[in-house]
Amino acid sequence: MTNANALPQTQLVVKWYPPRRDVRLESVPVPRVLHPDDAIVKIDLAGLCGSDLHAYRGLEDISQPHICGHEFVGHVVALGESFTPFSSPSRSSLYGRLCVGDKVISPFTTSCGDCHFCRLGFTARCVSSLLFGSPALPGAQAQYVRVPDAGGTLLLVEPSSPLMAIPDQNLLLLADILPTGLFVAMQALAHPKLSPVLTGRPWPASESGFLNVEASTNAAPLTQEDRTLTVGLVGLGPVGLCAAVALIDRLDILSVPVRIVAVDTNPIRRNKAQSIISTFSNSTLEEFHIVDPDEARVLVREWGGGGCHAVLEVVGTPLALTLSHGLLAPYGILSSCGVHQAPALPFTGREMYNSNMTLEFGRCNVRSLSVSATGLLVRQQGALSKVVERIVPLTNAVEAYERFESGEWGKVVFNVWA
Repeated sequence: MTNANALPQTQLVVKWYPPRRDVRLESVPVPRVLHPDDAIVKIDLAGLCGSDLHAYRGLEDISQPHICGHEFVGHVVALGESFTPFSSPSRSSLYGRLCVGDKVISPFTTSCGDCHFCRLGFTARCVSSLLFGSPALPGAQAQYVRVPDAGGTLLLVEPSSPLMAIPDQNLLLLADILPTGLFVAMQALAHPKLSPVLTGRPWPASESGFLNVEASTNAAPLTQEDRTLTVGLVGLGPVGLCAAVALIDRLDILSVPVRIVAVDTNPIRRNKAQSIISTFSNSTLEEFHIVDPDEARVLVREWGGGGCHAVLEVVGTPLALTLSHGLLAPYGILSSCGVHQAPALPFTGREMYNSNMTLEFGRCNVRSLSVSATGLLVRQQGALSKVVERIVPLTNAVEAYERFESGEWGKVVFNVWA
């Protein structure tokens, strides 16, 4: 454990105050190790995320001022006593390997690595999970941050890793929005309901895993049109852009034709998405349309087939869910990673029953997806390097929140030392 006296006494942070739209730059004490499993990280870059805007707008059920932010890249400057070469082999190997000076990326939530959910890979629902940038855990729009359960949380950037050659602003995508984009795509693409399209075998014979069933032989063979996968993407903010890249990357391994419609009300975001999509050449990608909601409804009707096989919703509002539901075909999958605040869904259980739709909601297991997300970042550096729009000093935080909320600015990264 590093001597806490080697750290400065104070740091600059961005702090949110209730009820809404009140963020301030303040000087506060530098965090110290409080538990043997803690790490203190000196932050190099921190992100401004769309979900930071929920608290900023006063939509979260919180009333306590807190340090904002949950995305960061930095270096370890202090460790608790659990970090030793003699750490128990039953714990995360990072407790035996992480050292002061190591470069790290952190998922936006902590995970112990030891509980039932962590062992299953569902690290987002760790029994001791905490969200950075909340009253429960001070955030990363700061110069230093305390990371609880650091051995089960942090991602170590090894000196030999290909990540060492990637700029820090792109590494920051691994903290949240890239794995979240991958997660929302995987929740749809890995669903058994897509198996008839992907395998060419009708349900239930298309099901894999533990089922051993045969389909009726009375049905006509699947046509080429039956095997054309149609996917909607609602929301083209930073997470939506990452979802688009993840979707195309995953679909590249499939041998079926694909049509995608990506939707956003903001023309600035649509133009940004077009600049990213234009970097791809995918032989199975028949169509990729970037349109407004009205155009999307018309286009999907023209495609026929009753709608999209899957819709990815990355906004987190009732309007986005309503649009997603309207684009969905019977037996469709609505995969959502938006952080919803409304008390009820904008469609009924009977509507879901009548269309056999599937809902996939929730928070991404960033820690468990880190290897897959890293591979995606390495493969798609050209497209993903366009996601971060600007790097600004932490002292510009008030302006950054205002312009990001208005949609005038895209993904913002803070240089906390500028």
